[in-house]
Amino acid sequence: MTSTKVWFVTGASRGFGLVWTEAALKRGDRVVATARNPAALGDLVTAYGDAVLALPLDVTDRDAVFTAVDQARQHFGRLDVILSNAGYGYMGAIEELEPAQAKASFDTNVFGTMWVLQAALPILRAQASGHILTVSSVGGVIGFPTGGTYPATKFAVEALSEALAAEVAAFGIKVTIIEPGHFATGFRAAVQTPPAIDVYNPIRQAIRASFKPEDFGDPLATSAAIFEAVDANDPPLRLVLGSTTIAKFKAVYEARLTNWHKWEAISNLAQGKAYM
Repeated sequence: MTSTKVWFVTGASRGFGLVWTEAALKRGDRVVATARNPAALGDLVTAYGDAVLALPLDVTDRDAVFTAVDQARQHFGRLDVILSNAGYGYMGAIEELEPAQAKASFDTNVFGTMWVLQAALPILRAQASGHILTVSSVGGVIGFPTGGTYPATKFAVEALSEALAAEVAAFGIKVTIIEPGHFATGFRAAVQTPPAIDVYNPIRQAIRASFKPEDFGDPLATSAAIFEAVDANDPPLRLVLGSTTIAKFKAVYEARLTNWHKWEAISNLAQGKAYM
């Protein structure tokens, strides 16, 4: 199925949001592109004219999200792909994290995603169609030291999305969790950090040193994978982006299986007498 689609994209002004927005427009789809600063979308509007509707949106404002989604539907008549991409990293050791900033990261990454889902779902149910893409990360599967709240928010997005997929399948709505690994998107520029506690610096430096140049993929190459998913009759619940990401995920799950097997007898004992 490759007919023209209407996309609603959050965080469309940079990173993957911009890459996928422009790729969708290039292939002839129409896009409602949202960003905190819609002026950053000016080049897209100039290049693609009426095929793109640029709207201001702060996803932490639930009322604004509902207004933007409704405006998008009214403008193009339907919504086919909901791409919840807006998010950022707040990274540091757990002891370092500051309450207001930690909460703000959840407000954007988790609750912002939730508001987009809640705004779009009545429209998609009425259509009996639609595909929701939520953007997770390698950090949505692997919690890493000094990752701060970023992996926690992405784990939460994964759980929300997995539950949602089971809730809406009967209504003709599909859900795919996008799990990118390391790509040269400029993500680091959007990362916020708390004041450092020196004792954690060796751990922080070891994590940074583990990132090799060859681990970073080409963001432009991901668009074809995204289109494979949105055009599929039976899209995946999870779509991993990047060959090095797949290898890391396999290693993590093998370690989890080994752990569960090693402690299985103790886990069984915890069932109590009924198990015996």
